[in-house]
Amino acid sequence: MSRTAAPPRGDAEAGRVPFAVPDQLPGTSVESCSPLGDAVLERRLRATATGAGAGEHLLALQRIADANGGNRACPGPGYEASVRHVTETLRAAGYDVSTPAYPLPKRRRRRDGETCCRNVIAQTRTGDRGRVVVLGAHLDSVRRGPGINDNGSGVAALLEIATRLGGSPPVRSAVRFAFWGSEEDDLVGSTHYVDTLSRAERDDVLLYLNLDMLASPNPGYFVLGGEGRSRAEHGPPGSAQVACLLVEQLAATGVVARTVPLDRESDYVPFIDAGIPSAGVWAGDRETKTRKQAQRWGGRAGRPFDPHYHTERDRLDTLDRAALDHFTRAVAGAVGRAAVSLHTRPGA
Repeated sequence: MSRTAAPPRGDAEAGRVPFAVPDQLPGTSVESCSPLGDAVLERRLRATATGAGAGEHLLALQRIADANGGNRACPGPGYEASVRHVTETLRAAGYDVSTPAYPLPKRRRRRDGETCCRNVIAQTRTGDRGRVVVLGAHLDSVRRGPGINDNGSGVAALLEIATRLGGSPPVRSAVRFAFWGSEEDDLVGSTHYVDTLSRAERDDVLLYLNLDMLASPNPGYFVLGGEGRSRAEHGPPGSAQVACLLVEQLAATGVVARTVPLDRESDYVPFIDAGIPSAGVWAGDRETKTRKQAQRWGGRAGRPFDPHYHTERDRLDTLDRAALDHFTRAVAGAVGRAAVSLHTRPGA
């Protein structure tokens, strides 16, 4: 991930949506964000998908980086080993899995002649394939380090959620998990994927949730989307409702999150460009935590959210495991809600 954190903004406006979202995004109150339909799956996933479970995958990603020159950059042996770990985990959990290749821009090709890289895409075998809830996290690291927070943490959370959900869950909508290559190189993997979807395939996507940097050592609890004065900042119609769902689910884990505008720095970009309601979760990078943020979330004011961002020190032993647990549980609950209760795109 490559961005500068925006300061917390005011609570975003939201309309009437299938999630029964209140007039204002939480940050002060979530009482009226009540679920529709059967909440059994939502509660089960939020209870069983944990940061501890995600930690097992973080350990695997750290070992992969250590065995492959200290990074998992795409293209490269560390990235390919990461693809194998993700693919094997998802297939063992009962998913249909593919690893579609995409071409690398000439400026990104390595001297060894590699001209392409791969995403990993997995989808449940149950649920309506014409209505799909999509979650994504980038699988690559920078070449300077192993990328365990950025973005092993997002990958590990997705794998934990996918494993707890299972490949054939009792859902109304299909659930698709995406692990993107080349996020650190101008979002090439996710952009190619969305660009090559047909119009019908794009229309099938109900919403997109992005997970990027969920275990920063001095964490914040940010939800991206539904804020800002322009479409580029707040996202397509329905994005505020998706953001509200994430804020509500974080509140259910005991955290009061703050909404911030979307920017152009992670894999939600091609989805918002395609008009798909999108939001993301994020614990912060090199930006400094304010005194107010430290009062809200703990940690140290005047210090970066992640002082190890894009360095060789972005390792397993520098992470905040509590933040990883909050985010993993919250996204799991959001998936359980959306896959069971959502009939059409939020805001439609």
